[in-house]
Amino acid sequence: MMAHSETPKALDGVLVLDLSRILAGPTATQMLGDLGATVIKIENPKSGGDDTRRWGPPYVETPDGKSDLSAYFLAANRNKFSVAADLSTPEGQALVKQIASQADILVENYKPGGLAKYGLDYPSLAALNPRLVYCSISGFGQTGPNKDRPGYDLMAQGFGGIMSITGDPDGPPTKVGVGIADVMCGMYATIGILAALRHAEATGEGQQIDLALVDSQMAWLINEGTNTLASGREPVRRGNAHPNIVPYDVFATADGHIILAVGNDGQFQAFCNAMQREDLGADPDFETNLLRIAHRERLTQAISATFAALPSEEILKRLHAAGVPAGPIHTIQQALSSDQAKARGAVVPVSAATVSGQVELLGNPLKFSKTPVHYAKAPPRFGQDTGAVDTLLSKHRKRGKSQ
Repeated sequence: MMAHSETPKALDGVLVLDLSRILAGPTATQMLGDLGATVIKIENPKSGGDDTRRWGPPYVETPDGKSDLSAYFLAANRNKFSVAADLSTPEGQALVKQIASQADILVENYKPGGLAKYGLDYPSLAALNPRLVYCSISGFGQTGPNKDRPGYDLMAQGFGGIMSITGDPDGPPTKVGVGIADVMCGMYATIGILAALRHAEATGEGQQIDLALVDSQMAWLINEGTNTLASGREPVRRGNAHPNIVPYDVFATADGHIILAVGNDGQFQAFCNAMQREDLGADPDFETNLLRIAHRERLTQAISATFAALPSEEILKRLHAAGVPAGPIHTIQQALSSDQAKARGAVVPVSAATVSGQVELLGNPLKFSKTPVHYAKAPPRFGQDTGAVDTLLSKHRKRGKSQ
């Protein structure tokens, strides 16, 4: 599957046709590219390409001084080739069909039915390539009463319920600080695509994957979703507190804030001993997690008073020594520059002739012992690979024959 002495790649020889933009679809196709697939990203010349190219500042400096590489675009578009094609024209449609006829995977996030008028919907392309795995991402899915509504991350977070439990108890519903509905949808897409790819390789039969932002967001409501189903009661916003575990929260210290995350009764006793609050450990109201939930407010007040008298470093030193889960609250710069982040490759520099020097990107967290993630290609300038389609397809055919 791999060429000569190259480092082996898990998805070497897999060709992905990326008709997606913004974040959910590009997250999935970037993941596939990180794993070794060849990803050809189709971008519309009428709009100047993916919308997120213009979602700045900040932008990356480029030699021509006309950067279309916003930091937002960089987040989900490495390891891709950018090809400019207008799908509303016969030429653009023919180019996409040419690629789709050889592709293993296609990812798109048009409105349901939006590609049918171009002859690029699943039935049309499956007739050309029966083994094609065709992933359709939309706001509400290909069916249902809301299928024709547009979908963005914020709308999905609102419709899917996560905003109702995020934020200060006395404040308004609040979105998560990043586009998590988009990102998680991209993760579900990647899982579905790889499962369908395995089926296609075993049977020669492709299929369409119908994935909605709202569906995936509701799926990761996890315990708060099942809490609601089991109790019949709406959960409430608790800020940083946990609905099912106490103490599990952010606490103020003499010089800042820390996280305390006590997950079981043994850890609670260790916490009480470490903080010299044996009185709390001996209190029958706090003996079990169930009781600590029932007496949440009194316990929280007691812990808050103890922490307020001590600096964060002293508290964390005691708790770490006792094996109690606790930690700092980093800014993003602190997190990405930490020793742990450096040891784990959380930030990766990628060089490219299309930018001035290197760009720093967030690393892929997957660590493989045999087929490591690779960072072969910086996020592309708009349309920079349009003239290379035939070469890319030729390389794909040769690699396919060598497998």
